[in-house]
Formats: sequence, C-alpha cells, structure tokens
Amino acid sequence: MKKTLALLTLAATATLLTAPAQAQFAKPDDAIKYRKAAFTVMGAHFGRIGAMVNGKAPFDAKAAAENADLVATMSHLPWSAFGPDTDLGDTKAKPEIWKEQAKFKQGAEKLQAEAAKLAAAAKTGNLDNLKAAFGPTAETCKACHDAFRAK
Repeated sequence: MKKTLALLTLAATATLLTAPAQAQFAKPDDAIKYRKAAFTVMGAHFGRIGAMVNGKAPFDAKAAAENADLVATMSHLPWSAFGPDTDLGDTKAKPEIWKEQAKFKQGAEKLQAEAAKLAAAAKTGNLDNLKAAFGPTAETCKACHDAFRAK
C-alpha cells in the first residue's frame, strides 16, 4: 500500500510538472529516456490489469483500481518528451510523429480519455465493467503503436 501511495504521489507530481517538462530536458536523449520510462511504467500497470481481464491472474478489485489509476496518470506524461531532435537516438519513434503532429496529439488525447474510463470502470469493483473498458483502451494503444512506433 505504501509503495502504491508513493507511486501515485510521484505520478501526480509528475503530472503537475508535465507542462514545463520539455524545457527541463538538457538534451534529446534525456527526453527519450523520460518518455520510454513513462511508457514502461504505464505498460507494466496496464499489463497487470490485462492479466486479470484475460483470466491469467485472479481478479483483485483493489489492485485493478490502483493499477488503472496509475495508467490514467501516466497517460499524461510521455507526450512532452517528443520535442525537437528526439526523433534520433535510441528510439522506436517513427518520423510520422513529427510529420503528423495533429494525429499524434489526437492519439494521445484518446489514450488519456480511454485511460480515464478504465480507471472509472475499475473503481466499480466489477470485472465485467473493467473488461468493457479494457478493450477500447488496448485498441487505442495498438492504434498509436501501429501508426507511430517502429517494430
């Protein structure tokens, strides 16, 4: 519980700092590391929900809600780290991110909206509600990966 609370506090603080985050990156590699870390944390918590939804782990309503809250918070963090010159280096980001910025931003906003719905569904404590929200959230992730992430 203490670890989850600490992660939530860290994520909430990071959310407040997202707007000026791009200015805080000393070099493009720092931004790339930041966004990769944000996606890694988001993916780990989303995967825990997926395991419950797919019957690979027992459903735990409290854990589902905690993980969904973290996914929703983390869904706001990586986008500021897609600034100038962050298309080079150790990244799987496709050039389309910078060529189709409106579409990329739309994908980010859709993920944030679906992640919020996932968190709300998880708070009901009902596995069927969680399943119903999980699919659209996963589809949003996949659509963005297909369009903007190299294999």
